[in-house]
Amino acid sequence: MNEVLSVAQLNRYVNDLLSSDPETASVRVCGEISGYKRYPSGHAYFQLKDAEAQVSCVLFKGHFLKLTFLPEDGQKVIVTGRASIYEQDGRFQLVIYSMEPDGVGDLFRQFELLKNRLREEGLFDAGHKRDIPFIPRTIGVVTSPKGAVIRDVIHVLSRRFPGFRLLLYPTAVQGAAAAKQLRDGISYFSESGKADVVILCRGGGSIEDLWPFNDEALARAIYASRVPVISAVGHETDFTIADFVADLRAPTPSAAAELVVPDKQSLEERLKEYAKALNTASKHFMAMKRSELRARLMHRALTSPRMRLESELQRFDALTKRLSGSLNSSVRMMRANCSILSEKLGVLDPSSVIRRGYAIVTDSSGKVISSVRNTGKEQDIIVRVIDGTIEAVTRNIHAGGENGSE
Repeated sequence: MNEVLSVAQLNRYVNDLLSSDPETASVRVCGEISGYKRYPSGHAYFQLKDAEAQVSCVLFKGHFLKLTFLPEDGQKVIVTGRASIYEQDGRFQLVIYSMEPDGVGDLFRQFELLKNRLREEGLFDAGHKRDIPFIPRTIGVVTSPKGAVIRDVIHVLSRRFPGFRLLLYPTAVQGAAAAKQLRDGISYFSESGKADVVILCRGGGSIEDLWPFNDEALARAIYASRVPVISAVGHETDFTIADFVADLRAPTPSAAAELVVPDKQSLEERLKEYAKALNTASKHFMAMKRSELRARLMHRALTSPRMRLESELQRFDALTKRLSGSLNSSVRMMRANCSILSEKLGVLDPSSVIRRGYAIVTDSSGKVISSVRNTGKEQDIIVRVIDGTIEAVTRNIHAGGENGSE
């Protein structure tokens, strides 16, 4: 073939060769899915890789609908398709007709094992997660200083809360050194206290690109952080270990910027509404108190003090009269009781008995002799009468009265 070909002709020729060669027209290849993405058209594009190489793959909508599972990054699969050249850019690719699972990819298996182990240890527990400050004074960001991610975060923050303060800890976000740098960034903000909240973020990518965010030591650094951490890694459908252990997961870095601060303009408008409502309530309160004060000032106790004083004096006189009457009644009652008691005492008084003609007989010691048994013959006795005493000596003693025996 000596004629000069255009690039399109060359690519078409090679594509025809691949399509007509039995060895490449229908091949079965095993590998691990990476960078999987399905477009609105329904077609899916991804890389099929192993430890040594990778190849681009396309799965058109018609064949995709025949699958019995949903492909995702990290899966090991066996595909059947044909080798071809994408003529527009000369890229070698496989056009997939069918696909079946071939176990779980190594990275996906490692991810699931680590996720389950950390969950059992309690690193994902909701009770450990801290609240994000409503208006942080300083926002820490751990990400690459290059690329669109940090620009998107700054753009959203500038729109939502002008005057914010951001402190960037620059790190790699993929590759062998990324995991340690990310850990160092989290530890720096935790130990220095220079930020009130930290955003850990990067853009989307394959499972390999996002793998540093599945580092176990990074997960433990986030868990131990004294500062709340927002994880915003990849797209909404991407999940990493950092997302599960963080205090808050945002679907994208831009969404993290939306969540970390309120909208300043809306906040100012709300404060104005609160101030207006407070002013209205204050005016109403003062008007009510003025009305109460006027009502009290119009009270007769203030408008005519003399009338109130006379009323109280009259009330005092009435109370005095009642008290005096109650006291006199009590005195009369007590006097009557005393009189009754005096009469009872008078009846019991020995002098009153003597006045009625009786006498009291005692022995020489003054002990009353009330029975013949209490005395004997020739015993000195004293007889007490109304006007004095008689000393005598017993001559005879008769028991039982005048006719009794001695």
